[in-house]
Order: sequence, then C-alpha cells, then structure tokens
Amino acid sequence: MVSGLFHSRLLRKVYPGALWQVETLERTVYLTFDDGPHPEITPWVLETLKNYDAKATFFCIGNNIDKYPETYQQILQAGHVTGNHTNHHVNGWKVTTEEYLKDVEACAHYFETPLFRPPYGRMKRSQFETLKTRYKNVVMWSLLSRDYYAGLDIRQSMRFLKLNTVPGSIIVFHDSSKAEKNLKEMLPEYLRFLKEQRYEMKSLPA
Repeated sequence: MVSGLFHSRLLRKVYPGALWQVETLERTVYLTFDDGPHPEITPWVLETLKNYDAKATFFCIGNNIDKYPETYQQILQAGHVTGNHTNHHVNGWKVTTEEYLKDVEACAHYFETPLFRPPYGRMKRSQFETLKTRYKNVVMWSLLSRDYYAGLDIRQSMRFLKLNTVPGSIIVFHDSSKAEKNLKEMLPEYLRFLKEQRYEMKSLPA
C-alpha cells in the first residue's frame, strides 16, 4: 500500500493542477466512488453512507447511466454529487486525444458537472491540458482503497487508509461488481473509523 501512496505522489508531478487533496482547516474528508451506477451495489453504498450521515461524490460512466437511469437518480435524490468518468471507462494512454475527448463528451451528454476523473488515473498530457479548460476540477485522489483488487489484503489496506487519512483527503472506492466483495467489508469499517475520529464526510465542491 505504501507503493500506492508513492504512485499518487509521482503522478502529482505529471498532472500539475489536478485536484489531489482539498485544502481545508476543517476536519473533513471526501469519499468518492468510481465506475457506477450499478443497480445493486450503488443502492447498498447509498444506504451505508446514509447510516453514517456521509455525503460523497460518484464518478459515473455514461454507459452505466444509460443502462441504469433510476439508480443514477437515486444518487442525486440522496444529495450526493456526480462527476464525469468517461462514457466507456476509457484508458487515456491507449487512445488518441481526439477519441478520448469524444468519449468524455459522450458522458457529458447525460448530465452537467464541473468534475472529471480519468479512469485508471491515466491521461495523456494533451488530454489533461484540454480537460483542465473544460472542467473546474480534474479530480485524482489522496488515498486509493484498491477495493477492486481480488488479492487485496483487506487488513493491510484498512491500516493504510486509517494511518494516512488527514483533513482534506480524497478517498477512492468503487461501486462496481469487481470491487463488491472487498467494498462491503471495507466501507462500513472505514466509515465507523471516520465517525470515531470526528471527521465530516462531504461531497466535493461542485
């Protein structure tokens, strides 16, 4: 997990101007969920967040919004914020800038948002420079839960999250089938920890 933190710090030099952490003097953190909406997992996340008086930001895939519009509406009705996560979960390193931006715009067809997060955290510099002009914030992260990883050592991951959580942290989880098993074990424990440590859990400023 230390390597994950190092990876984050290294990428900060590659994408200057991206939002990695919120500058705040308040005891506040920012939970984020990628790759939804999912018709079963996203409602579970929403109910779990509600139990801890937590708000979050959901970075949604346009194709999933198209398939599950009711679930997307549930996110909004619960008072959470949504951000663009491309239309087909595109890896920016593997496509041209034109193709990438076209896919981002296809997602933007479903909703307006000032927030964008690149799938895998991967963008070409040319893609990033254009997106910075179109979105208020290109959002990355402070802490990555790695809940999508099948071989995850959950105890180690939880220790990593707890030890490195600070005011302004942006934390990534995933409301996806790939992450479901780990997410359902990790998220309630992490939310309990945040409440015990008297952190307020907010959506990112939109």
